[in-house]
Amino acid sequence: MKQDPLTRGGNTGTPLPGRGDSMGVSLLGSTPSSSSISSISSLSSFISSSSSGEERRKGGGEEFIGREEGEVVSISIVTIAEESCPSEPFGTVGGHVEVTADESAARERDGQSKTSHSTQAEEEGERNGEEEEECRKEDDENEQGDEGEEAEEMGEDESDRPALLEEEEEEEGRNQVFVSDENSELMSDRLNPETPWTLLNIKMKRKLDHGPDIRPFPTGKKHCKGSNYLSPSSFVPFQTTPTTFGDLRAANGHSAQRRRVTSGPPPSGLQDWLHTFQAWSGPERLLALDELIDTCESNQVKHMMQVIEPQFQRDFISLLPKELALYVLTFLEPRDLMHAAQTCSYWRILAEDNLLWREKCREEGIEEPLVVKRRKTLKPGFLHSPWKSAYVQQHRIESNWRTGDITSPKVLKGHDDHVITCLQFCGDLIVSGSDDNTLRVWSALTGKCLRTLVGHTGGVWSSQMSGNIVISGSTDRTLKVWDAESGECVHTLYGHTSTVRCIHLHDKQVVSGSRDATLRLWDVDSGECLHVLTGHVAAVRCVQYDGRRVVSGGYDFMVKVWDPETETCLHTLQGHTNRVYSLQFDGAYVVSGSLDTSIRVWDVVTGGCVHTLTGHQSLTSGMELKNNILVSGNADSTVRVWDIRTGQCLHTLQGPHKHQSAVTCLQFSRSLVVSSSDDGTVKLWSLATGEWIRDLVALQSGGSGGVVWRIRASNTRLVAAVGSRNGTEETKLVVLDFDLTDTHK
Repeated sequence: MKQDPLTRGGNTGTPLPGRGDSMGVSLLGSTPSSSSISSISSLSSFISSSSSGEERRKGGGEEFIGREEGEVVSISIVTIAEESCPSEPFGTVGGHVEVTADESAARERDGQSKTSHSTQAEEEGERNGEEEEECRKEDDENEQGDEGEEAEEMGEDESDRPALLEEEEEEEGRNQVFVSDENSELMSDRLNPETPWTLLNIKMKRKLDHGPDIRPFPTGKKHCKGSNYLSPSSFVPFQTTPTTFGDLRAANGHSAQRRRVTSGPPPSGLQDWLHTFQAWSGPERLLALDELIDTCESNQVKHMMQVIEPQFQRDFISLLPKELALYVLTFLEPRDLMHAAQTCSYWRILAEDNLLWREKCREEGIEEPLVVKRRKTLKPGFLHSPWKSAYVQQHRIESNWRTGDITSPKVLKGHDDHVITCLQFCGDLIVSGSDDNTLRVWSALTGKCLRTLVGHTGGVWSSQMSGNIVISGSTDRTLKVWDAESGECVHTLYGHTSTVRCIHLHDKQVVSGSRDATLRLWDVDSGECLHVLTGHVAAVRCVQYDGRRVVSGGYDFMVKVWDPETETCLHTLQGHTNRVYSLQFDGAYVVSGSLDTSIRVWDVVTGGCVHTLTGHQSLTSGMELKNNILVSGNADSTVRVWDIRTGQCLHTLQGPHKHQSAVTCLQFSRSLVVSSSDDGTVKLWSLATGEWIRDLVALQSGGSGGVVWRIRASNTRLVAAVGSRNGTEETKLVVLDFDLTDTHK
């Protein structure tokens, strides 16, 4: 960039107070002498000769077009008084200053300085009246003094305007010259401080951001219209941040034309009213808006809402990076995610994210994704989430548990009129054990008896199942290992000297408890007895095994914790005052239920009693523990939900629909509790609220001998072993299927 002639010599300029931009800078000083005036002419000629561009002349005027097409810069060099005229907005593009040397001399003789804004504006208007009259002769007489139309005309493309007014150039002695934009930057930044009599008014044809505080021309002076006089409105500001509602609408891609009411022409005084509003401060505007809204009718307020509301609606999810958008969606409930997926295709893609749904499934206790058949995709590359499919299926299944059809259950008849003493359910296979010395393997799909496991010489009173492996304990003092697929007895485990009353299978090892007061640990694959645990002084009634510790409860009122590898008793948990009939063990806590009506929570490490849960009135015959939630069933016909960490009873499942007899068995999931009773019913409850939902099974002989002995439930099925003690109800299995997906396809 060439050095500007005005700044040659290294002197730097001082920006004007109140406006430090590069669009207009004036340096003020004393009134120039005659030599100074001659220097002005020389300097003007020098600038004209130094400006790069094409020189054109019209009526004695000079115009130079800069190197960059469409960018025009003008510099007005004038003489002014010692003090700046506050009526002229320094640095405001389009503010045209016309002060002659004679006027400056007159001001110096009169000693005028630091006059008010209005006084100086009036003086300028009077002293320049003759010049303005010549300019107005060039213009349309009908547009005389109209600043609004003046701004509109000045806003046109400068390339279509005349270069300069001939009369203006003659009056000002060609003091206005045009220089290239390359030098204008130097002029605005580096002015010679030794030339205080210069005022450089730089006008550039480009979009500039002046902000909202552009001041108009002073009212004391009218500027003639021409291409060399540019008002602030002739520049289109560069939009950075929307400052008005109109700017906001334009930034949102809406039409710049506002919503118009087509009831007729605008009322008189509308523009004055708007100008008054714009002149107020922010708080004053808010107060005025409050008062205006209070005076509006409902249809007028509705009109405002229709205009305003769409401008503040943002699809922020689509604007975020995908990772952040997915993070936001993790805070939604699954039901809300499904609603969000219906918003648009992009939201559908986000709401189908597999990892997002995996976390939602784990929160619901769903451990496996669901592999579904290929479905039509939204677009190439889009994949339906297997985890979402698993969640949707689980939601449908739970709805079927609560409200699905249960009028057509499968009925599996067998075991004649004997009691079904134990029940196992795994996959599509159901295994029932009876006091008729047999076990039967059933198909949950067809309801047919696949095979009968024969070999015991006494009644079967306990069983466990894992895959196709079935283990049974009998009054014949043996355990047998069966292959459920073939019906073959793989091993017969000898060692106990009395009835095998309880067993617990973990992986490939099983622990058995007997009326002989001992426990034995067996290897299922080899049939070998690995360890014998002795210490109880009465029959062992219940046992739990987690692969590391064995916990047993007996008729000696004791609960014992064992290390099976060393065959030592680590803790004897004393506190119950009657037989222990039920146990639960999660590796950290032992929960025992007794005939003394209490339930005790023990710390397996220290052996101390953490809580004693009281509330039941009789024998606790069945319990189930998941995390810190314990559900217990009692012979007092109630079911209770406990928090073992606090020892509090959360719910008692009773009321008008409660069981009418002893609770025989129970199971619970994340949200539902299923319980069976001697009253011949199977009831469904809400775990969260304790409310009764409905009866899943209700025997006609209930209350007159019909009972439900055992229940087993999977995610999609319920199996209930029913019968009677007096012959009023046939022994059978009732199977309810809540996965009706195939039916709906």
